[in-house]
Amino acid sequence: MPLPVACCCSGRVESTAVIPMHASGAAAASGLQEPLVAHGLYKHRPLVPSSDAAFLLEAKKLLTHSVLFATAERAYIFEIMGGSMWMRYAPHNMMILVQLSYTLMYFVTEDAFNRGLNPYVYVTYRHLLVALLLCPFAYFHEKKLRPKMTLMLFLEIFVLSLLGVSLTLNMYFASLKYTSPTFVTAMANTVASITFAIAIVLRMEIVDVKSPRGLAKVAGTAVSFAGVTTMTFYKGAAIASPWKAPIHIHGSNAVHGSWVKGSLLAVASCVCWSIWYIMQAGSVERYPAELSLTAWMATVGGIQSAAFTVLLQHRKEDWLVGFGLNFWCIIYSGIACSGFAVFAQLWCTEKKGPVFVTMFNPVSTIMVAILAYFICGENLYVGSIIGGGVVILGMYMLLWGKDKDQEYNASSSKELQGSDLDWEKQAKMADVSSVQNDSQPETKTMT
Repeated sequence: MPLPVACCCSGRVESTAVIPMHASGAAAASGLQEPLVAHGLYKHRPLVPSSDAAFLLEAKKLLTHSVLFATAERAYIFEIMGGSMWMRYAPHNMMILVQLSYTLMYFVTEDAFNRGLNPYVYVTYRHLLVALLLCPFAYFHEKKLRPKMTLMLFLEIFVLSLLGVSLTLNMYFASLKYTSPTFVTAMANTVASITFAIAIVLRMEIVDVKSPRGLAKVAGTAVSFAGVTTMTFYKGAAIASPWKAPIHIHGSNAVHGSWVKGSLLAVASCVCWSIWYIMQAGSVERYPAELSLTAWMATVGGIQSAAFTVLLQHRKEDWLVGFGLNFWCIIYSGIACSGFAVFAQLWCTEKKGPVFVTMFNPVSTIMVAILAYFICGENLYVGSIIGGGVVILGMYMLLWGKDKDQEYNASSSKELQGSDLDWEKQAKMADVSSVQNDSQPETKTMT
């Protein structure tokens, strides 16, 4: 029987290598030589040992070497497959982490507001903190990637900071002071529908209502909005928490005043937020340094918010937060929400588009309801359970439509490239035939 051994090492094996082996036993008596077939990952010069024992020892070494190479190759292939799988679902995982950061922020911020923290001062401090942390790192990390700053680009960043930081967040957190975390998180889910509608008007989003993927996007947005409406306006029977709440939010049972005012502020902030998501898509293309763009928005937005606070709030005591819960609320919100979350949203917007980013907003609504029930001891209502399930259904319907759109666009681009190549081949063949016809001598008929 031929002995399989491994050969190493200068290149890939294209075919089976055969190494002559000294005859032994019956084969030697008959004058025949049994070939040694070398199966391996890498080819080597034919091995001709001086004796059978030395040959077997060398073959054992090569076989061990081949096993190591095969293991390394399988690990490399697994690493490549795992890396591609991670890159495919990295935007999904990033957006889930963003929503988790926002969920924790809602509870901490509500407690801080009930303890006297001014919403305008909160927005100002949290973004100035992010600017202080990100600016040095972004300056050195993206020094070669960052484009040259122009007046038009600065004006675009100014408007982007106004819509995404100072104006929007000041209205949003003012509405949180007047309403509740459940309400503002539910209202934030309307950003997906508003963004989707604006994207269609601006022709940034293509909807083919005759295809299943187009219907899924439209139906998913409508279903998600219906689920949010159910959670907001239909409570149903209450399901009391079976144990005592481990965390009690100060003033969480107090009746919020100016509910209409808070609702209007929440709606206005959602409209501004939708425009901000739309602007991100073009801004990231013109300013591809996401970390530097995040630092710019935090800096400009913090300065804008400070100007708003000076105009609207005239008490010096509002600027003193101390080192208690209010201080740590600003630290957490600045690093987790204004830093990581904004950077992750910019990155996901570049990879998947603005509608993909906004469709993850319902996740925070579900998380708020769950944490309010299990951690804060609040009642969980049947309407929240039904609405949460409907929201998740609508979100994944739209995400399915978005994924199918990407597959369709990728296949269409490949077909277009193939047709272009065929057209070029036909054009070249036509040129060659015309040249050949021109080069042939003209035949004159003799009369």
